[in-house]
Amino acid sequence: MGTPVAGPGQFSQRTDKAVGEANRSLPNADYGEQAQYQEQLQAAPMARDVTGMNFNDLFGNPADSVIGFGEDSQMPEVPVTDGADAGPGAGSEVIAGMPNDPKLDQVRAWIPALEWMANQPNSGDSARNLLRQVKANYGM
Repeated sequence: MGTPVAGPGQFSQRTDKAVGEANRSLPNADYGEQAQYQEQLQAAPMARDVTGMNFNDLFGNPADSVIGFGEDSQMPEVPVTDGADAGPGAGSEVIAGMPNDPKLDQVRAWIPALEWMANQPNSGDSARNLLRQVKANYGM
């Protein structure tokens, strides 16, 4: 029959409990396998259900840090356009860019050679995948 599917909202049911019960014993175990399996289960206990803990207990109420539209600004001396190239405030030069790294410059210098290698008629998938990975990670 399988594991029941949980419905939405008030009809939701935990489906992981059925899996936990099914893992307590081996079906159709050969001679001695059931005892060996039970030993292994006791050596590495399964995770327990933690009750009584929720998001608010861990991180506080997220609604407390929300600033409404009609509220006063938390930083009245900073204009809304700070960090943009238009309007009052500092321009985009205040946004920190990535520092120049000589290793990154070296990898970027290899990209033309990797492209040439990947475009050869007998080039394999690994060469093309390497080029894609370098371009994705080191910007090109």
